[in-house]
Amino acid sequence: MSPALLGVADGAWSRVTAGESGATVLRSADATRYAKCVPAADAADLEAERDRTAWLSGQGVPGPRVLDWRSNDAGACLVTSAVPGTPADQVSAEDLRTAWARIADAVRRLHEAPVSPCPFRRDLDTMVTVARDVVARDAVNPEFLPVEQQQTPTTELLARLTRQVSRRRAQEAADTVVCHGDLCLPNIILDPQTLDVSGFIDLGRLGRADRHADLALLLANARETWPNEERAQAADLAFAERYGTALDHDRLRFYLHLDPLTWG
Repeated sequence: MSPALLGVADGAWSRVTAGESGATVLRSADATRYAKCVPAADAADLEAERDRTAWLSGQGVPGPRVLDWRSNDAGACLVTSAVPGTPADQVSAEDLRTAWARIADAVRRLHEAPVSPCPFRRDLDTMVTVARDVVARDAVNPEFLPVEQQQTPTTELLARLTRQVSRRRAQEAADTVVCHGDLCLPNIILDPQTLDVSGFIDLGRLGRADRHADLALLLANARETWPNEERAQAADLAFAERYGTALDHDRLRFYLHLDPLTWG
């Protein structure tokens, strides 16, 4: 699908190569707007991202604003305001350490958004349903799996997780928040001067879920920046103290293993 068919491929836009989705992402010449364009088959998913972005922007959580929405038989395009700054995965370990408490504060504010008015689900049953479909289609990307699981059949990986669902569902009921859904460092934007959090981006998976679904991804992803496991464990503890919760490592592991089965 050509973005030109949606009116956003003139000289005022340039293609952005970063990102793992199949969408075409463009940035305006003045760097104040982004356009994400998808073929018609993926329009429903992009529409869901539009609605989540619009909802969260009304909750006082920093992030993009919806500026325009275009759709036709060729596909759909979402235009949002840019969140200025640098993705948190692109800063040094020392800068991430400086920003870490501010990231914890920002995640806590996100998770304090009102749950009952949130119309979007990212709960355990939703994730397991998606995982069943991805595994049935043999569409799991092995590179997303932990190294020690990459040689294990994905059907077995899913079976291990589904045996825990009843227990995890009860935990979720007592600890549901509004989750980002893909809370990794590239989706947290930092002011490069102050290292404050400018906002969260890529909100297509936002919804009600166990807070550990978000924390599992964030803490695991940050390990790619920390220089060693000792620093990583210290960062986990510092995050939990600042955020204001005791980490359930068994639950973190569960969601960390479930997430790779939901992409595909």
